[in-house]
Amino acid sequence: MKFTHAIKAALLAAAVSTLSGCGTMNAISNLNDGAGETFMQVWDKWVDSEGDIADATMWEVKVEEGVSLEDVIDAINSVGTNRNLKNVGELPLSEELKARGIESKAIHVMSFCNPETARKMVDFSPAMGGFLPCRVNIIEEEDGLHIYSMNMDMAIKMGKKMPPELQEATMQVRDTIWEMLQKGSKGEF
Repeated sequence: MKFTHAIKAALLAAAVSTLSGCGTMNAISNLNDGAGETFMQVWDKWVDSEGDIADATMWEVKVEEGVSLEDVIDAINSVGTNRNLKNVGELPLSEELKARGIESKAIHVMSFCNPETARKMVDFSPAMGGFLPCRVNIIEEEDGLHIYSMNMDMAIKMGKKMPPELQEATMQVRDTIWEMLQKGSKGEF
């Protein structure tokens, strides 16, 4: 069932008014700009995926035909190097599975971090440590390679208001991860 924006807004308004006694209004007043729009994007993906919360909370970009896994990895690492986001680890999971005698399509997990921004995020909210480091995953599906990463707009826009310097630093990381997906999908350096 498709929900129109009016129906979604009405449902959200009903939920908010029902929960207003629980501190919901206070939490909503403390959100960053764009929280409502980001919430609706996640909601739409959640509905479209029939309740798959992982799908709803991820960015996904399909890799163009002819771009190899190695090209994707190199392009992503190039963006990280150029934008000061350190590659802090890679897990070629499909290679590990093959070493164990298990056939697997490509699964390659990459982890990135800007230590200064990470420290500021954890100082702001220790629970943000659960999002560290930023991961970029290359997954081979039936139609080819796809790149996945957490929709960072959720952590930035749907979270409580950050101090301006932290907001700027997290947006730089967000924009770098987004660029990794875009350039990785084309194998661009």
